[in-house]
Amino acid sequence: NMYDFVTHTWNTVKGKCPHDCTYCYMKRWGSLREIRFDRAELKTDLGEGNFIFVGSSCDLFAQNIPHDWIVSTLCKMNVHENRYLLQSKNPARFLLSYTEDINRPVVFCTTIETNRFYRDIMNRSPAPEARADAMQRLTKFDRFVTVEPIIDFDLVPLVELIKRCEPKQVNIGADSGHNNLPEPSADKVLALIEELGKFTTIARKTNLARIIQRREA
Repeated sequence: NMYDFVTHTWNTVKGKCPHDCTYCYMKRWGSLREIRFDRAELKTDLGEGNFIFVGSSCDLFAQNIPHDWIVSTLCKMNVHENRYLLQSKNPARFLLSYTEDINRPVVFCTTIETNRFYRDIMNRSPAPEARADAMQRLTKFDRFVTVEPIIDFDLVPLVELIKRCEPKQVNIGADSGHNNLPEPSADKVLALIEELGKFTTIARKTNLARIIQRREA
């Protein structure tokens, strides 16, 4: 339920995400099994005319995900006439041959929850700067950026990072998992929305109201 514009989610790779971000929503279910490829998912009828978030519970493009797991997933996508969302905190891996293996409409997305690199929160994820560098090079595809959970940031550097990605849409949301993240003030969030609105479409998640309402309290 991360995006209201997505009709379905589909996960061929399951288990503990290699990035191990502290706020990962999958951690609410406790200790996860080791990473694995669920071949049974290749028999799933993905239908037609859907917008499917592929890899919603584990990053399909994390650095140590085997190449053949990714290719098998993309080949299955090609069988069904849908639109797909591929989101990763390691978008540099999008730039490999995988883009040539896709013949369906795809939106590439990355998470840039802040311009700062909070090592104790992001663990093994690439730094936000590296994510923006990779997204900037995906010039032939539609791109989204997700700022969720939004973490305290520096306004101008964050806007510049996101702008480099040339996103058609930026999704902004707050932490819904009570992870005690360092959050920005309401004024900073509103300033960010105003600046991003000058060059892209903004999709606010309802959970962002929790931060915005602090300004009105």
